[in-house]
Amino acid sequence: MAASVRLSPAARSLFDEPLAIAVQGLGPRQQVTLRTSLRDETGELFQASARYQAGDDGQLDLARCPALPGGSFSGLEPMGLLWALQPQKPFWRLVKRDVQSPFLLQLEVFEGHGERPGRLLAQAQHERAFLRDGVRRVPVRDGRIRATLFLPPGEDTFPGIIDIHGYGGGLLESRASLLANHGFATLALAYYQFEDLPQKPKELHLEYFEEAVNYMLQHSQVKGPGVGLLGFSKGGEVSLAMAAFLKNITAVASLNAPVAATCIPFSYKDKIIPPMTIYEHKAKVTNSKLLDYSDVTEDPFHAPGNQSLIPLEKAEAQLLFIVGQDDRVVKSEYYATEVCKLLQDQGKGNFQILPYPGTGHCIDPPFFPLYPIGSHPVFHKRAVLGGELRAYSKAQVHAWSQIQAFFKKYL
Repeated sequence: MAASVRLSPAARSLFDEPLAIAVQGLGPRQQVTLRTSLRDETGELFQASARYQAGDDGQLDLARCPALPGGSFSGLEPMGLLWALQPQKPFWRLVKRDVQSPFLLQLEVFEGHGERPGRLLAQAQHERAFLRDGVRRVPVRDGRIRATLFLPPGEDTFPGIIDIHGYGGGLLESRASLLANHGFATLALAYYQFEDLPQKPKELHLEYFEEAVNYMLQHSQVKGPGVGLLGFSKGGEVSLAMAAFLKNITAVASLNAPVAATCIPFSYKDKIIPPMTIYEHKAKVTNSKLLDYSDVTEDPFHAPGNQSLIPLEKAEAQLLFIVGQDDRVVKSEYYATEVCKLLQDQGKGNFQILPYPGTGHCIDPPFFPLYPIGSHPVFHKRAVLGGELRAYSKAQVHAWSQIQAFFKKYL
């Protein structure tokens, strides 16, 4: 009997869903190497490999069989071949621009455990999709708003979430599309460097974001009375500022975000929040000659008369701070801890912190590859962003389920 790969689901799954991988028809206790490959939209290759030994019956089920040392990972890791994918081009990040087309995952089974792959025994292809059947993608050009709305299948009303990305601008739809698969009406909102939005904003006007909140609440399929905000990095900072100044925000999940204005001031009506001072000369050089910018920002909790802190005591929303304990871009754990102390001192209890060890700045939905070293969002130089492969892969899955549970509870 020839070897064959058995995947479940067989042909197509959502990118954030687990994929069961098994090989049948091998020889008793046969040694094999499994390799996964995926090309991004620019053609760059991501790969992972692991060494296995089949059972006495020639079967190999990754849910029951540990990977042996020598590959991208070892131990019992049923999803290892997905979370361990790494770019062949150094410091490259996996980004999905067109969520209407899936990524194509290639899985190959090779004979033996050599440094070079042995004979190809079996292979399979699988689509990793971003949209469940029936999820609608609606481009939004309403007033000043530049966004894309994702609506779950059906005519019901759904909890509404605005998804805001960090520095880098543009419109990123991957996280919003995946959330819509889980029953949320999700608006991926651009706020600069997209179409006719400012390229380099001098200020971030909260009125723009208020327009997006009103757009969502006026939509016939968004269940009010308030919306949720999901923000990463700068987007988390924007979400917290929105919660402090705007009405109708019920719940905010912030991923590795500052709690004070950084780089760009906020303005709302006649109020301005100036940015914290950044001291680029405080960057450190690591042993591997990379820049570490984790200590370049002034401490907004200890700078006398600091006006940069977002007045979160005004926020009525529930606040969920998700922090990577190895974040080298934002001191996210310190910021979340200090701001929650301030809230507690004021008798508030509308917050929780979820800390993740071994997790760096970039916290993506499950199975996006680790991006530990890359271009710094502010200085555009190669820098340490933080994170360690296995810990991060577990944090992704856990944080993603916690984000959904949080919004289900409060929206």
